[in-house]
Amino acid sequence: MRGRPASYVPVQQGEVSMIVGSVCMSHSPLLERNSADAGIERRFDAAIAAATGYIADLAPDLTIVFHPDHINGFFYDLLPAFCVGAQATSIGDFGTAAGRLSVPEDTAMDLSRFLLGAGIDTAISYKMEVDHGAVQPVEILSAAHDLSNLIPVFINCAAAPRPTFERVRALGCALGDWARQRSERILIIGSGGLSHDPPMPALANATPEVRSRLINGGELTHAQRVARQARAIEECKKVLAGTSKTLPLDPAWDRRLLDGFVSGDLTTLDDFSEDEITATGGRGGHEVRSWFAALAALGPDYKAEELFYEPMDVWLTGMGVLKASPA
Repeated sequence: MRGRPASYVPVQQGEVSMIVGSVCMSHSPLLERNSADAGIERRFDAAIAAATGYIADLAPDLTIVFHPDHINGFFYDLLPAFCVGAQATSIGDFGTAAGRLSVPEDTAMDLSRFLLGAGIDTAISYKMEVDHGAVQPVEILSAAHDLSNLIPVFINCAAAPRPTFERVRALGCALGDWARQRSERILIIGSGGLSHDPPMPALANATPEVRSRLINGGELTHAQRVARQARAIEECKKVLAGTSKTLPLDPAWDRRLLDGFVSGDLTTLDDFSEDEITATGGRGGHEVRSWFAALAALGPDYKAEELFYEPMDVWLTGMGVLKASPA
């Protein structure tokens, strides 16, 4: 497969991979709130049923979720490119369940040590806070098989500067090497939208109040959380009315990515600058880094199948679902 870092050494023939498979899917803050066209929603539900059935057949006992953050758990006070959660809590935004996640601490630390030894400068956290970008796919895909035993692996997709796609692939490859020496049956989830342009603030042009929030973080009050969710709902109304100033969804950009994922080409965005991705896939388009990492972890010659794609304004996202298995 193209897109491997020069240092990548594939598993030798005869070795047994304990990565049982992968599912990559878009998440959306409005997925549980807004109803889509009935026919499209039936196709989406069928794709989710196929993905959950696939997972149930694989019967994983450990889940790795590559995920972004929406300036809820990681801030500019100390912003890593990558971080492994040894302990983590869901903040419970946009309909996801709040509470402590069931992270196997010793296993997460073993993963962290392996990644560092492989030259991936990842941070670790015993106080990781994750939002719907990590939790929503796990909850949805747990319908037929419990995925609660999980390790969250954060990739900075929201706040510039972001890690390059070469480094994202290297992270995925190294995690795959770690997983292939484990005894657990490991499922890898890649969570991120395809094209979408949520109204997220940027440090460069932020007001002093917003700038302080982007740097210092801090727990939002209930009123602040409600207001944040209300802004997403209001933005959706503007998109549907044709009055939004955000970028429209870009099906051609999404199709280029999905075709690359299915064909095994993980170099699709190597020639794009951060600004070019923002200008085409939107501010949320950077989240596809999670898909690249998840698929890179499967090793060369993985097999992938697209289960669903539709540009869905009602969910503010190019919605895709893909399943994949190692060769």
